[in-house]
Amino acid sequence: ARMRVAVVGAGVSGLTSTKCCLDEGLDPTCFEQSQDIGGLWRYTEHIEASRPSLYPSVISNTSKEMSAFSDFPYPEDFPVFLPNALLLDYLRRYTERFGLREHIKFGTTVVSVRKRPDFATTGQWDVVTEADGKQTSHVFDAVMVCSGNFSEPSLPLQSFPGIERFQGQYFHSRQYKHPDVFQGKRVLVVGMGNSGVDIAVEASRVAAKVTICTSRGSWVMSRVFEHGYPWDMVYNTRLMSLIRNNLPGPLSWELINRRMNQRFNHENYGLQPEKSCLVREPILNDDLPSYILTGRITIKPGVKEFKNNSVVFHNYPEEEPIDIVVFCTGYDVSFPFLEESVVKVENKHASLYKYVFPTHLQRPTLAVLGLIKPLGAIMPMIEMQARWVTRIFKGRRANMSSPMYQNTVQTRCILFGLSFDEVLKTEWLLYMDTLASFIGAKPSVLGLLCRDPRLALTIFFGPCTPYQYRLRGPGHWEGARQAILTQWDRILKPTRTRVPASKSSPCLSLLTVVGFLLLLAAVVCGF
Repeated sequence: ARMRVAVVGAGVSGLTSTKCCLDEGLDPTCFEQSQDIGGLWRYTEHIEASRPSLYPSVISNTSKEMSAFSDFPYPEDFPVFLPNALLLDYLRRYTERFGLREHIKFGTTVVSVRKRPDFATTGQWDVVTEADGKQTSHVFDAVMVCSGNFSEPSLPLQSFPGIERFQGQYFHSRQYKHPDVFQGKRVLVVGMGNSGVDIAVEASRVAAKVTICTSRGSWVMSRVFEHGYPWDMVYNTRLMSLIRNNLPGPLSWELINRRMNQRFNHENYGLQPEKSCLVREPILNDDLPSYILTGRITIKPGVKEFKNNSVVFHNYPEEEPIDIVVFCTGYDVSFPFLEESVVKVENKHASLYKYVFPTHLQRPTLAVLGLIKPLGAIMPMIEMQARWVTRIFKGRRANMSSPMYQNTVQTRCILFGLSFDEVLKTEWLLYMDTLASFIGAKPSVLGLLCRDPRLALTIFFGPCTPYQYRLRGPGHWEGARQAILTQWDRILKPTRTRVPASKSSPCLSLLTVVGFLLLLAAVVCGF
């Protein structure tokens, strides 16, 4: 009999998990509490309990070539960065293309996932679901938790003295939909994540005054990077990753510091992060620097206390009058359907091997997907997690009860506990390569250098697009080579609309020479 797998949620993680189960010949059932797919990316005007909430202007932070599932490129006429409606459209096409819908049970909530009494030998789970007020019990051989971490808003009001006497309006960013609530108001945005800056920028077009307060500062990057190319296609290349990961710490900090301050000096704009915040993800926003420069937005330090109609900042003598506060204080991660003992989340840390498998289960038959915040595209990363997980469920690779796994857990618990505030410095490419090597899908640049030099050089110097992980190994896709060699054409197609698009990719003359020398050095040193 085929192994039965329960998939919780039909967002990005749930869809790709269902597909990977089918690829491995497993039998998935995906439970989705709402009536449609898309999770976070499905915009609804009203806010639904225990579902993520999106504001209509959300655009993806990663470019379409870097964000595609590895065997399903985006249509070439889609824009380079995707408005949420088009991203949802892509997910619908993916669902259609791989026949996923028939495996999804809509309007079904997972109430509980419990180990069966004979778990130590079978690894099976009792799963209770609810639909139309009726509960049903099922037995599954494995469970993939794909419920995301943007449903439980974190609003630590106790950290903001005086908030109880503040007479204006305040709400969590999850409640935000349209900027008209800020019309003519003095607005304070607390916290400096991507949503906070997006909301501040939108508010500043209609508000009387907008202030962002942040105790830690942050790097701000633009989607439009060097020479107008998408930031992640320049940043996430094998060459750049090799340089970043082999430099000593202080030098690495210096390199990033210089790179980030190239566009504008963060210190002059009140944004420079402390050195210890190197691990925080940068903010991607194309407007913030010019809005600070034109006085639409002011940056202040953290909140000391609230008064009736004003706020006092740390190290700032005068009060600032405000009418409305938006708390962009992030989300708590929670798995209400799991027992505490399965995934222990203690002060926002959970002990998960490679951020996926709970470290203390006797059998690796439950996996948590998509809980990682890399500096790079999340979709192909979750897909890679799902490819690895489904291989392990099938018992193909990586016997996780072996001493090797136990040792890794002991030594890596500290490194691989995951934190949602201090986003771990997860090097996107290293993590992708690590999981890919577990399943035998990591591309071999040196191997290709002899057989297909053009492809090898594109892979090494060019962006690390997800198609690289379909060149070999399980799930090998015939179209991968072609997708890699035409990646820049799909980036240029939607923007070169006035002149005919000629084939082109960024010229890397000097960098290519330096990189080639590095590659030779790496070969000599047994890279």
